[in-house]
Amino acid sequence: MKILVIDDERSIRNTLKDILEYEKYTVSTAENGSAALQLARETTFDMAFCDIKMEGIDGIETLEKLLSLQPDLPVVMISGHGSIDTAVECIKKGAYDFIEKPLDLNRILICVRNAGERSHLVKETRTLKRRISKTPEMIGTSASMTHIRSLIERVAPTDARILITGHNGTGKELVARWLHEKSHRCAAPFVEVNCAAIPGELIESELFGHEKGSFTSAIKQHKGKFEQAHGGTLFLDEIGDMSLAAQAKVLRVLQENKITRIGSDTDITVDVRVVAATNKNLKEEMEKGAFREDLYHRLSVIIIHVPALSERREDIPLLTDFFITQICSDYGRAKPRITAGAIARLQQQRWSGNIRELRNVIERLIILCDKTITEEDVQRYN
Repeated sequence: MKILVIDDERSIRNTLKDILEYEKYTVSTAENGSAALQLARETTFDMAFCDIKMEGIDGIETLEKLLSLQPDLPVVMISGHGSIDTAVECIKKGAYDFIEKPLDLNRILICVRNAGERSHLVKETRTLKRRISKTPEMIGTSASMTHIRSLIERVAPTDARILITGHNGTGKELVARWLHEKSHRCAAPFVEVNCAAIPGELIESELFGHEKGSFTSAIKQHKGKFEQAHGGTLFLDEIGDMSLAAQAKVLRVLQENKITRIGSDTDITVDVRVVAATNKNLKEEMEKGAFREDLYHRLSVIIIHVPALSERREDIPLLTDFFITQICSDYGRAKPRITAGAIARLQQQRWSGNIRELRNVIERLIILCDKTITEEDVQRYN
């Protein structure tokens, strides 16, 4: 654990350094705020002690600048002229704790231990979030996949609306996520709505929100998906299943960038990039009167078609290896060998369920086979 001690009194610096180094911590010292900030630019610390009264940059200004350099750094403020108001101000500015001089040895060590546990939890949480939110790779070297990746690189940095087409299980959501990841909105929310999974009478509430008491089951105010996605990307999956009434309201949002919650007459401005997807032929749906032509043209500035797996069989060996590695890692077991005959057999399948079906088959083979997956295994368990 690396600790930074900032105090213009040499005796305080040396005392803290001796105490902490005796407890096996690594300690750096600085006699003023400027020296501390220079150290913080060169080294990542796990904790800092900072005096409030110092010449030049005072302790509170040093605290603010330290946190701008290392936002998760626990900074403990120390002062010989402490007061409740000073302590409150320090905490408001982001200090982890406040200790008065003369320093109490037990208080210091408890503070260091707690700050160390906090830093560990912060790092662990960040790592877990990164693992959870990491967008899966787009696997494949076929011409169609190369074209899709090229399209994503070109259109993701814009705010153009995109319509993704393709059969179920082809990976339309993955394309939408990569469009978000590669955009300037990547730090903002990616919100997904499966229009086919929400009953028609609830879709408007889900998209636009509602006020308390606006209908029987509206027991509290609810923010809709458009509000939740403000600043980010809203992915309308299976938009071909959306009711005509909801389509009309979505069209208004796309035209005016405003929504109105159910039960309210107040407009709310939203900044959302809309990416839609469908497994239906929307032009046929328009001819049947089931989909609005004006909405189609609003959504389809760019159209990305995701091919069926049967249209890119050359990617099956790469996909198979990827799924074997991923599933075995999840199960904590050794990767089995897969024969050339097994791969060839997989390439010959129809794959009506596309990528989703292939993954299920690979998982089944890993569970039911031993150290080698053969052509006979694929035939038996497919």
